[in-house]
Amino acid sequence: MNKHIEISRITPHGRMATLSQMEVNQLKEDSESGIYSIYRRCSLAVLNVGSVVDDTKQVLEEYSDFDIRVIQQERGIKLEVENAPARAFVDGEMINGIQEHLFSVLRDIVYARNELESLFKLNIKSQNDITNAVFHILRNANVLQPNVDPNLVVCWGGHSISRVEYDYTKEVGHELGLRGLNICTGCGPGAMKGPMKGATIGHNKQRIYNGRYIGMTEPGIIAAESPNPIVNELVIMPDIEKRLEGFVRTGHGIVVFPGGAGTAEEILYILGVLLNPANKELPFPLILSGPKSSEEYFKHIHHFIEKTLGFEAQQRYKIIIGDPALVAREMKSGMESVKEFRRTNSDAYYYNWILEVDNEFQKPFIPSHENMLQLQINTDMETHHLAANLRRAFSGIVAGNVKEDGIQTIEEHGLFEIRGEKKIMQPLDNLLESFVQQGRMKLPGSKYTPCYKIVT
Repeated sequence: MNKHIEISRITPHGRMATLSQMEVNQLKEDSESGIYSIYRRCSLAVLNVGSVVDDTKQVLEEYSDFDIRVIQQERGIKLEVENAPARAFVDGEMINGIQEHLFSVLRDIVYARNELESLFKLNIKSQNDITNAVFHILRNANVLQPNVDPNLVVCWGGHSISRVEYDYTKEVGHELGLRGLNICTGCGPGAMKGPMKGATIGHNKQRIYNGRYIGMTEPGIIAAESPNPIVNELVIMPDIEKRLEGFVRTGHGIVVFPGGAGTAEEILYILGVLLNPANKELPFPLILSGPKSSEEYFKHIHHFIEKTLGFEAQQRYKIIIGDPALVAREMKSGMESVKEFRRTNSDAYYYNWILEVDNEFQKPFIPSHENMLQLQINTDMETHHLAANLRRAFSGIVAGNVKEDGIQTIEEHGLFEIRGEKKIMQPLDNLLESFVQQGRMKLPGSKYTPCYKIVT
């Protein structure tokens, strides 16, 4: 077993270093209450940096005796960690970046949750309240920086991509870094790590020493996608929907690299938001890109969007194959359009308040068998509503593939059924089958067992 048996105590970083006695008491009480299991799981994910295991259940079983406790002191708190992965330590001392991330977990899972519950009185359901809650979490994590021109590129893509694809994400990140652009990803490996790694070199060449590499994740998936070592700002949103809204509210443009079901979910989310008539004039650079070897992947995605969401949806993105510099130039140019639009409409550069995000894109989707079966998927729907339900279908598939609760649900009740109009379900089935054939549903070398079946 790869474990560090000795108990380790660490001191706070960042905002958690200055707490009142009342806050300390509340933190200790809450960290040992009903949210302890979430807090423990996210903490273990941070300590398990560098792991290649993408099965949440397997990670939790391997470190079943791991524990973390908030220790109360007169001057504040310490964290006591027991039986943590050895990779989190060097010569018996916990790596500084991992210490910082552990306190980010405490801040987002325990401290921020308390503040939100107090602020919204346990009723975060309305569209405006959810957007304000996302803002509050990001501000609390110091992600929002005023008086800075738009420069944050969100990068999406798979965590188990090929080496050629990974190298390409680094090249794109390098070109973005050379142009002074910062990176935000889902914080894990693969297409989430590559752009950050490339950008660090680009920033260094330009003598930019305050480069930002923001990792934005959520409790249900962090154990399967532990933060990569380059992340220097970690924020854990309460659920996948608030994570996605966090991406599009703070990011000024998005580059999508090859991936699987999770990447398709993200593409459908941003297209659904942009297809809302209220966002028709809003500039938001969206680029799908990969090396020449990934061209087939994007052809399948492009064809699926044509058959389901139509030509208008295809006009909201560009596909660039094998040209990292062009990706960066297009993104830099797009930033100028974003800046001009925000300035003209008196919208903040650091948080896209003017963007309309329907409540159906905000409300957490629980991927139960009943909820998956009841999804409305047909051509009579408005395009952005169809995108919302297709996004939920992919969210269920991701849960069944890698999330602890989803895996357990499939084991207990069998495959999810996804029903809908044949005109849509056939392209959906074809796309998912192409992911399986290309090995994009699990880590390379492991046989994929579907957690779903398509029914027309």
